[in-house]
Amino acid sequence: MRQTTLRPGDVAVALELALRPGEGFVPLASAVGISVGEAHNAVRRLRHARLLRPDERHLVRVPFLGFLEHGVPFAFPGELGALTRGVPTAHAGPPLAREFGADPVVWPSVEGGVRGESLVPLYPGAPALAGWVPDLYELLTLVDALRVGRARERARAAAILRERLRAA
Repeated sequence: MRQTTLRPGDVAVALELALRPGEGFVPLASAVGISVGEAHNAVRRLRHARLLRPDERHLVRVPFLGFLEHGVPFAFPGELGALTRGVPTAHAGPPLAREFGADPVVWPSVEGGVRGESLVPLYPGAPALAGWVPDLYELLTLVDALRVGRARERARAAAILRERLRAA
């Protein structure tokens, strides 16, 4: 028997389910950019972690928000790297860029048009989200602000995440 543990990409699956509760596995996998099998496995792991309701694909919001704020930065810490071109994230992403636009952070990508410090995304498909699922992309940039941001950036990202996930 093995211990079931969350994977970084499970955060993206949970965020997609926060935006579109009960979404089927095929649209879920398509939106996140993973296989249907991996979407199914992510939902199973999220249920095991008690972040999804047992018999539905609906997020349990309060524990999930707590996990985002207090668990993700420690379970999936971000590390800034060399300057590169890529897709803006963290405080350089759309929700926070106006407030904290200096010193951009990017997910490395040839399709990105911003130069900044590199940050490995939570999962490989994240940089492509900016073009095809902008609301999920924005939520992931806020999660990255929690992972690598300074205190003010983390506080603002947490507030926006709470607001958006309550409204969803």
